[in-house]
Amino acid sequence: MAGQSGRAEPPQRPNMIVIFCDNLGYGDIEPFGSPVHRTPALRRMAAEGRRFTHFCVTSGVCTPSRASLMTGCYAQRVGMHTNPRDGQVLRPVSPYGLNPTEITIAEVLEDVGYATAIIGKWHLGDQPELLPTRQGFDLFFGIPYSDDMTAETGRRLGERLDGNRWPPLPLMHNDRVIEAPVDRNQLTRRYTECAVEFIREHRGSPFFLYLPHAMPGSTKEPFASDAFRGHSRNGPWGDSVEELDWSTGVLLDELVRLKLDRNTLVVWTSDNGAPLASNPDDLSRGSNRPLHGRGYTTGEGAFRVPTLMWWPGQIPAGTTCDQLCSTMDLLPTFAALTDSTLPKNRIIDGHDIRPLMFDGVSTLRSPYDAFYYYQQDQLQAVRSGRWKLFLPLDSFTRHPHFAPNRPGQTLLFDLVDDPGCETNVAPDHPEIVRRLNGLATQARGDLGDRGRPGKNVRPPGHVSRANPQTLSER
Repeated sequence: MAGQSGRAEPPQRPNMIVIFCDNLGYGDIEPFGSPVHRTPALRRMAAEGRRFTHFCVTSGVCTPSRASLMTGCYAQRVGMHTNPRDGQVLRPVSPYGLNPTEITIAEVLEDVGYATAIIGKWHLGDQPELLPTRQGFDLFFGIPYSDDMTAETGRRLGERLDGNRWPPLPLMHNDRVIEAPVDRNQLTRRYTECAVEFIREHRGSPFFLYLPHAMPGSTKEPFASDAFRGHSRNGPWGDSVEELDWSTGVLLDELVRLKLDRNTLVVWTSDNGAPLASNPDDLSRGSNRPLHGRGYTTGEGAFRVPTLMWWPGQIPAGTTCDQLCSTMDLLPTFAALTDSTLPKNRIIDGHDIRPLMFDGVSTLRSPYDAFYYYQQDQLQAVRSGRWKLFLPLDSFTRHPHFAPNRPGQTLLFDLVDDPGCETNVAPDHPEIVRRLNGLATQARGDLGDRGRPGKNVRPPGHVSRANPQTLSER
């Protein structure tokens, strides 16, 4: 691999940083075409690293997406796609979360001597047994779920989802609430300061920093500190995006200052696409351009996210990977980069994508024969190569192409020539439709489909009684 890319021999134990934004869309940053947001740090990452233009998450919403990043598996594999209490997104005071028996990226790296930290939003269980400190993280500083899951929101819900038990939004240090409610305007700034402190503290040994920001987040008007509020050309959404860019620049500069840049891989991406405003020309709730669809669905704009990877001296500068890969690939790739051992007693869906990161762009090939788009427990689409097939469905709760109460037909899109999914070419390619339908049949047997359990799935974590995370009780 070194001969193909011309890179230096990589260090045996590189540092790893994953920056994970919340609800930020494909077209929300300058390296992916944003006309309104100023993101100089991300332009720098693209100029000095590699863009990934077909990098996908496994869900259009945050909990299942984050479960896949942590475990290298489809959320359906690890039981984090839906549950009878919360649906597909965990709410405060839920008895569900990521099963402590799952092996996370943090645990894989911890086993080979890494210091590990999550600074930001967890959203994989807010009960003590389900917190990050039980999943391989030495440090947790952040909020346990989304920034819109406040006590005020809970009061509006009342009895539904135990809303009357939702506490003020807690800021946690490890398993203890240290502030409630936290000032959401200060989250990006405080996360950045904590991340810099962690990097400085562990500069002499390998570290894994997972920085899942709360912004732009799930509120209609995202939050930002005084230095950024009201300064962008796109209202609160733009303010929060530009502060995220600032945060990234601070970390890159610190790595250079500490002479850690050539020993550190930085991955920058988002948990799913932007929710979008009702008017397609209104960018105040983000942009997924030129992709079709909004976040929270199985649309391409929900699953394909802007992704940058930066590692001076290792990743070729100013390059682009246009091959399908996903957040599930980070765990096996990090394990390969550190000579760690993956668990042998379970299925891992992700792949080692070191060739996609380091090799010349003309040689790049996706490791995926098939990639699946689920809406909770319903398989809605399959991708293979450039082709995405939406399956005909008689019923569904949400769909990016089909209208309610009307059976949906088979749709086939060429995602290379038609990223906006405007032209159904299924009638022109019956052999491709047959092949992708066969891949869908395999997924139904393995991961399940609505009303049909998969044969290779594992249960979520569960506690017998859930309590609010509050200052008084913790």
